[in-house]
Amino acid sequence: MREIRSLVLILGDQLNMDSLILQGIDAENDCICMAEVTAESTEQLSSKQRTVLFLSAMRHFAWDIWSQEYDLIYLPLTLKLKSFSEALEAVLREVQPQQLKCVIPGDYRVLCEINAFCERIHLPVEWIADDHFIAEPGEFGEWLSNYKQPRMEYWYRHLRKTRNILIDEHGKPEGGAWNYDKHNRKAFPKTGPVDLPTVPTFTPDTTTQQVIEDVETLLPHLPGSIERFNWPVTRDQALEVLEHFINERLTLFGDYQDAMWTDQPTLYHSMISSSLNLKLLSPAEVIEHAEDAYRSHGAPLNAVEGFIRQVLGWREYVRGLYWHYRKDWMSFNALQADRPLPSFYWDGDTQMTCMRQSIEQVLNLGYGHHIQRLMVTGLFALLYGVKPGAVHNWYLAMYADAIAWVEVPNTLGMSQFADGGVVGSKPYIASGNYIQKMSNYCDHCPYNPKRSHGDHACPFTTLYWSFVQRNQTWLAEHPRLAMQVTHWLNKPEEERIAIVQQAEGILKSNSAI
Repeated sequence: MREIRSLVLILGDQLNMDSLILQGIDAENDCICMAEVTAESTEQLSSKQRTVLFLSAMRHFAWDIWSQEYDLIYLPLTLKLKSFSEALEAVLREVQPQQLKCVIPGDYRVLCEINAFCERIHLPVEWIADDHFIAEPGEFGEWLSNYKQPRMEYWYRHLRKTRNILIDEHGKPEGGAWNYDKHNRKAFPKTGPVDLPTVPTFTPDTTTQQVIEDVETLLPHLPGSIERFNWPVTRDQALEVLEHFINERLTLFGDYQDAMWTDQPTLYHSMISSSLNLKLLSPAEVIEHAEDAYRSHGAPLNAVEGFIRQVLGWREYVRGLYWHYRKDWMSFNALQADRPLPSFYWDGDTQMTCMRQSIEQVLNLGYGHHIQRLMVTGLFALLYGVKPGAVHNWYLAMYADAIAWVEVPNTLGMSQFADGGVVGSKPYIASGNYIQKMSNYCDHCPYNPKRSHGDHACPFTTLYWSFVQRNQTWLAEHPRLAMQVTHWLNKPEEERIAIVQQAEGILKSNSAI
């Protein structure tokens, strides 16, 4: 066993060569460790798409580390190490460090596990700040202390002003407004999207092919399919996806960012969230590219502002909230939801076209854009009354770009309103009419979004009114949703009874919808 100064642990969502942890590293006295552990795919469930993405990106990053002639111990899946604790125990049989160093993880659970392990063996641990993000350490907490209730719009404006992003020569927001969201809610015409850009394709190389084989052999029961894998797993590939979005998709991204269409999972979306979350791309360079597209190449302001708001505003906002409430998230259940997740979330076996389309593409591709997540799969779970933890486990497992710091607030807060209003001021509830407005899903569905009871009634519409009925006491006091209670109470009594009975039938059926 050799003695070293620091054992440097790099996790699967920390794949940036400019990380603070690699600055000042001593190749002779420090040793880097990376580990593929099975619990991160089985106990904290992860689909085949997500698992292959993480492991392939890790192995490619390891080659970059070796090319820099750093000392690296890489523990592959074939060693069948269960946890980070087991992995560290294996490494400590080879080296004797004075301390462990690691960038703060994207999952509070992992931070607690590593802290507990180091405390048990009396190994000092130094947590390194994560400088990947725009906000500096402590900045969100300081900003939050000035508000009775957090709201993303004001955080977004703070970052815009302090970083001089989309600000004109007079110190005002470009175009005179901070937010162009009202311009970004278009649906496609009846003929659908035209001349959609093709998605960049990446044929799995030898490294990725080996990861796929390892996952199929060692973790064959993970959910989803790996027959089609097309995620960027290197920085060069991530840059190619970014460039493609800026040049080919950004122009119409704003107009149609909320739209959906059958058999078209990507539309005009960027497809860079996984690369951002693995740190193959930095938010600063992504924002710089988007702003340059506006200033130098005439990209529409509504598209550029809408995209930058997602990266600079929402992404930084949910990270701040995740860590601020890090000990509380999994106990939140403001609506007392207690039903199990319907089984069709795992196989797509449902007659609801919107749900089948949204779920099948997650099973096959690991992808869904924000409206499919919020207003289809998330909306149904909210109206159905699924336990927040069950929804969280599915989202974290199935979406390839999911990491706890971004997934937890989005799912438990924005989607399920389990936090009672921390992330957003209201639950995102809607009937099937919203899905009909923003997609063509209803054109291919046996259910009628305008019917809330009787034959061919849309489960979304039925459960929407059932949700209003169950929660009418507090909804009646909500400034933005009280009118829905009024609409409910104005329905004839026989119609209300029929809707409640229809909802009870849906809930009893569990999966046969």
